[in-house]
Amino acid sequence: MEFANQLLRRLPVWAVYLLGALPAPWLFCLGLTGGLGVEPIKALEHEYGELALQLLILTLAISPLRRLLGLNLMKFRRAVGLLCFFYVLCHLLVWLVLDVQILGQILTDIAKRPYITIGMGAFVLMLPLAMTSNNLSVRRLGRAWSRLHRLTYAAAVLGAVHFVMVSKGFQIEPLIYLGLVLFLLALRLAGSRWLRQASGALVSGRT
Repeated sequence: MEFANQLLRRLPVWAVYLLGALPAPWLFCLGLTGGLGVEPIKALEHEYGELALQLLILTLAISPLRRLLGLNLMKFRRAVGLLCFFYVLCHLLVWLVLDVQILGQILTDIAKRPYITIGMGAFVLMLPLAMTSNNLSVRRLGRAWSRLHRLTYAAAVLGAVHFVMVSKGFQIEPLIYLGLVLFLLALRLAGSRWLRQASGALVSGRT
């Protein structure tokens, strides 16, 4: 694992942004040229949304991967999170601009269709996370920054539930995504509890 970490240390963060953003124009071009099937708008909307969920799951996995396997991706956590928001925004814009288009219908769908309400809820939770993913916000918010970014957990659950609900019929893939989200949150909860117990034992040993 040390060899992998050495390679990762040499990889610049800008390369992650570049490589992570490349699928967006590529998928859009596929949609224009008929490469996404007979319903390119729906397919594009789906592809962007699924990429966003995959990146959100990767964001949740970064800390457990370091703690359990020793794989250190912390350097890229902000980049992965911002790329996730980028694809959420692409997903939303395709739905707003290319799919529905009518403002009244958009508002009606948000209010009356639970899977859209949940998806919009995830987007709203991610807005402050994206806006504060910079060094200035980290300095100004201090400890409150970490508490604010716990919204990632709720956004991940809502995003996975949205994917399950939007899928037609019984499909395994959305359930796998939801299972991964819940598993990673359980790991994080267990890790936090272990850290509190270890800290408490350390303090007791000193007194």
